[in-house]
Amino acid sequence: MRRAVVLLALLALAAAPETIPAPAAPARSPAPGPVQIIGSQGGGCIAGAVRLPDDAPGMQTIRGSKSSFWGAPDTIARLQLLARRARASGMSDLYMGDISNPRGGPLAGGHASHQLGIDADIYFDLTSPHPPRSVADRETLEPASLVIPSGRAVDPTRWHPAHIELLRLAAALPETDRILVNPAIKKALCEQVTGDRYWLRLIRPWWGHSAHFHIRFRCPAGQTQCVQAPPPPPGDGCDATLQWWFDQIGAPAKPQAKAPPPRLPVACAPIMAAAIP
Repeated sequence: MRRAVVLLALLALAAAPETIPAPAAPARSPAPGPVQIIGSQGGGCIAGAVRLPDDAPGMQTIRGSKSSFWGAPDTIARLQLLARRARASGMSDLYMGDISNPRGGPLAGGHASHQLGIDADIYFDLTSPHPPRSVADRETLEPASLVIPSGRAVDPTRWHPAHIELLRLAAALPETDRILVNPAIKKALCEQVTGDRYWLRLIRPWWGHSAHFHIRFRCPAGQTQCVQAPPPPPGDGCDATLQWWFDQIGAPAKPQAKAPPPRLPVACAPIMAAAIP
């Protein structure tokens, strides 16, 4: 009898799921304790997250009711460093968008990443000085796209050399893994950047991303449960792989299977359930 019980227990353990369902609603506060990042861009969590200030030198958060501004301490420090460097270059305040929920996991609005506290959205709006506004006044801001409606080129009335400099500064931040932009923006960079082009390797085309860019940092040192994505391929990316994105414009849409409900690594369970002392 005892052997049977032990066998059943072992079978149950072997059959235990390696993932858990993502919470129906994100926690409103971070999980306490040291920084711990678990999982991959498609499913993960973070403990010890800190919040980006709504106002800091060179930056302002916007659309707070739709965005979440929590990240790993290194992420928050690097975003503030970028804002200071952008201001020193003569740019207007950067508008900051989504980073992660207080404990990571899926964000509202369909983001597939932003789950580990190491991703951030930064808007391209550099058209004029951004006067200080209250958080409430910034709630309805909708920065404009830099791409013409066809999706095949940047809008020459909005595109400016400062956008190139901003992306160069972002690529030069410590531990930048990659930066996602609209294919038309990548194309403009390929055509206009001269001299040192090595940093273009980190600028990757992706759907959308016409009003903002998405910066992703590498997994922090010591975070052994954080799954690091493969590095971008060699080269500046200004080759046939870029043309592929434009070949898809106007092509018949392929049917998409319904995405399964989001799930997280089972190691995220204590982070999601942790009480605040």
